[in-house]
Amino acid sequence: MSLSREYDPDMPQNVQAAVSKVPEVTLIFWVIKILATTLGETGGDAVSMSMHLGYLVSTFIFAGLFIVMVSIQVSAKKFHPFLYWATIIATTTVGTTLADFADRSLGVGYAGGTTILLFLLLSSLFIWYRTLGSIAVDSVSSPKSEAFYWVTIMFSQTLGTALGDWSADTAGLGYEGAALLFGGALAVIALAYYFTRISRVALFWAAFILTRPLGAVVGDFLDKPLADGGLALSRYAATITLLVLIALCIAFFPQRPAKATT
Repeated sequence: MSLSREYDPDMPQNVQAAVSKVPEVTLIFWVIKILATTLGETGGDAVSMSMHLGYLVSTFIFAGLFIVMVSIQVSAKKFHPFLYWATIIATTTVGTTLADFADRSLGVGYAGGTTILLFLLLSSLFIWYRTLGSIAVDSVSSPKSEAFYWVTIMFSQTLGTALGDWSADTAGLGYEGAALLFGGALAVIALAYYFTRISRVALFWAAFILTRPLGAVVGDFLDKPLADGGLALSRYAATITLLVLIALCIAFFPQRPAKATT
């Protein structure tokens, strides 16, 4: 699934200046995104639960990492795959602990947390669109659009965690059932991309949001106790394995930057 124009490494320098610092949306993009969202769940749980730091302290740690990574990403002069995906991972980990803190420590529950986060996400997209006129990936080529992009992604990752937990636990689907639900929804979006004229931008953000709950339930399935329906794998081992897989994907499947439209 590609939502951006072709990038030519031999294009003139003045044209390359318009190239975005986010990757072209292709199949490998979605593979790495799902791995990163799963890593966000296992990594967030490793710090908050296995290290016994709690959700609030873990959220402060990952929020600090998120701010640092976004600052480096925005200040970068061109697209760097490892930097981009490190920033994505930072959004998934802070999204995990922030959603868990809101849902469990503050007592708003999965349904309440999902509702609040959905409102924040839609508000972010609306303000972004009203401010810059586009929320398409290939329009992310300025510090202001990047700021909107990363704030929106952070909200989507947090929403996805709450939605995944709500589906698996409160709705009673279990980890496997929830994974099938979100995997099926992503398959429907893929079919809509190829066989309908639905807005590609809308389909992108729908898929982007739904990969997070899929990663959340897969991550929980890997590390939750057997009695809770999980595989009881080590959170540390799962996190390291996912990190290695992501690094290998980035190294062996080169990604091109999306060509900005403005």
